[in-house]
Amino acid sequence: MHEEVRATGREAVELATALLQRARLADPLAGPWEAADVQWRWARPRASDNSGTLFWLDDEGPVAGVLLTSWANGSWQCDPVLVPGAHGIEPGSLLRRAVAHASTQSGGEFELPLNDDGNGLQAMTSSYGMTVVRHDSTGWMSAADAPELMSLPTGFAIIDRTQCRDAPHPMQRRNGDAVEQRLQQCSLYDPWLDLGVETDHGQLAGYSLYWYDPITNVGLVEPVRVEDEFQRLGLARAMLSHGLARLVARGATRLKVSWESDAAGALYTGLGFRHTDTTTWYRYGPA
Repeated sequence: MHEEVRATGREAVELATALLQRARLADPLAGPWEAADVQWRWARPRASDNSGTLFWLDDEGPVAGVLLTSWANGSWQCDPVLVPGAHGIEPGSLLRRAVAHASTQSGGEFELPLNDDGNGLQAMTSSYGMTVVRHDSTGWMSAADAPELMSLPTGFAIIDRTQCRDAPHPMQRRNGDAVEQRLQQCSLYDPWLDLGVETDHGQLAGYSLYWYDPITNVGLVEPVRVEDEFQRLGLARAMLSHGLARLVARGATRLKVSWESDAAGALYTGLGFRHTDTTTWYRYGPA
């Protein structure tokens, strides 16, 4: 028997972290998400923070869950997660609970992402009237294949949050004034892995965040952005080379990134990431 619990706020983040770490240890490629993904989502307040996340626990901790995320545009995301090889919880039953719970919280419309393995859930989506809306890609790289450090163009420098704690956080404009406070509440957040690129005049040109998970030894890249006026200068490649090197220095043995656009895919595969699987996003709701 599994104990069913409903958690909100930081308790839900902690349980989701443990669940996704356990899933990754059970299968090196299963599922589209890392524990760091749900921690990054905590970086800004969301309606889903208090919606109540469902978890099922065995003697070792969470073994399954229905993770909900609301986005700024009003859309909702539902992630049914089941530890590979777990006994006593059928994927079909988990999907049924996921649809019921997400429908109630989201007002009846949400998206559900499943990657290539999908725990067999893809074949069940049609019975709920779900339709495919988009795809994105995931790439992995071994630490041994991480690129060499690249120099930034003259007039730019890489900084991290250990060097400029008193300055506004680079991600504040897009994620709200509380982004740094909420990042610091995350067990996997490391300010040394929180990078920015500045001009010699102190203007922010780009930023990127890297997450090292000491339980799985996975290093995740999320997010990466170069401001529009500084595009096509090689800043993203150089910044990524430094971030990946820092992940390896922290102990990461495998590195991961996901992307949606062809341009982003060319950037990441050009650095050495190998496209390993595709995530399909299904939409549930009125036609």
